[in-house]
Amino acid sequence: MMEHKHPPKFDVRHAAASQTLMEGHDVLSSYERLMQETQGLAAENPLDWTARVEVRPDPAGQPTNWLHLTVVTTMPQICQRCLGPVDVALQVNREFRFVESEAVAEQQDDECEEDLLVISREFDLATLVEDEVLMALPLVPRHETCPVNVKMLAVDDDFEAPVEKPNPFAVLAQLKGKA
Repeated sequence: MMEHKHPPKFDVRHAAASQTLMEGHDVLSSYERLMQETQGLAAENPLDWTARVEVRPDPAGQPTNWLHLTVVTTMPQICQRCLGPVDVALQVNREFRFVESEAVAEQQDDECEEDLLVISREFDLATLVEDEVLMALPLVPRHETCPVNVKMLAVDDDFEAPVEKPNPFAVLAQLKGKA
């Protein structure tokens, strides 16, 4: 097992042939897009990751390079219910199959269940880690139970209800009945 702080760039074929297992313990501040998403908060939050690169059979039974990625971190967000800060615990657990080119990936993408990546001599694992964390963020972050009472009505206590106007067709119906 190779231990790193920041996810390295690596040669996919070489790493898969040697059944490489890498792991690391990083911080959010190492990732520019994650810091933008958190608005610079919690820069020292830990981001733990593991990556196992290996050769396994693809769905057709042919030996293929695979990557199993796990990432665990906590991202500070804004609760959409109370508008206060909320720490969102994230856990990514994904598998990727490597293919030879973008054209092959496009051709096979609709037919397979696994995600496809293009094989590379300098595969950027850090970018993949960052992408996966961003995609794992909830669309609407919120507390399970907000720490403050959330106003659930859009009406103030001193608001007067609108006066109900008579239906003009009801007046016409009354006239019709008198004729």
